[in-house]
Amino acid sequence: MNGKRIIEKYYDVVDNQLLRFVLVGGLNTAFGVGVFCLAIFIGLPYYVATLVSNVLGVLFNFVTTGNLVFRNGNPRLIFRFVACYVVIYFVNTALVKLFAYLVSRTSYLENPYYWAGIVATPFVALCSYFLLKKFVYKQ
Repeated sequence: MNGKRIIEKYYDVVDNQLLRFVLVGGLNTAFGVGVFCLAIFIGLPYYVATLVSNVLGVLFNFVTTGNLVFRNGNPRLIFRFVACYVVIYFVNTALVKLFAYLVSRTSYLENPYYWAGIVATPFVALCSYFLLKKFVYKQ
């Protein structure tokens, strides 16, 4: 079975775009963490490992999200994709700061940023989905 037939079967089985986004997000996360761990394993400093995993992760994410979520593998969309991820970074940072502030005001946790990052994740994922859908893969 060739790659196009496998992808078409995938679309038949997972016919909800948001669900495909979540599933592909898991794949993208595993890829990024895997690259980071491999880079650390081969002896790269953490800041180089972070850079390599982020760059390769965004490129991998662009291919998988375009093809497996939005059915659009147009390489010219990479600039819009990266621009959306810059916006997503700032949204994520702002939400983590806000949630950390709220957590620190209501509890005695030593470092509220752990929980703030976890709480922000679903909001950031939804924001990512809608930004990509409206500005990169608009149909």
